[in-house]
Amino acid sequence: MYLVRLIYTSEISDGFGPNDIEDILEKAKKKNAECNVTGLLCFNSTHFMQCLEGSRKAVNATYHRILNDKRHRNIIMLNYCEIAEREFEKWSMGYIPYSKLTTPLNIKYSGTSDFNPLAMSAGSAHKLMLALRDSMLDKVI
Repeated sequence: MYLVRLIYTSEISDGFGPNDIEDILEKAKKKNAECNVTGLLCFNSTHFMQCLEGSRKAVNATYHRILNDKRHRNIIMLNYCEIAEREFEKWSMGYIPYSKLTTPLNIKYSGTSDFNPLAMSAGSAHKLMLALRDSMLDKVI
């Protein structure tokens, strides 16, 4: 079985409500744990950026569910590759919301203090997620 990593970005759709992020996280944690998918979701009330890791079949199925989720629009795959090991193995779905604490990392990887995954290369998006992971490892998410 091959492991793969997929990183995508999307924007919230019209009608995205205040409880939608909690609903997404709750369902993703449960479903991802069942499918052995791990990853991290970053969100700033406008943009999502998510990394998914797992078997090719499980990651592809998860991504197809996201493509059909009406809460997302303008979904863009930033990166898809085979990997030797997981980098987010501790989380079925880690979550890091945008905050002033993430601003220095946004500047480092995108050149702007705003979280905008569309302003990052695939490599920068991946490195940003790793840096966020490392800054949050000692915290419960």
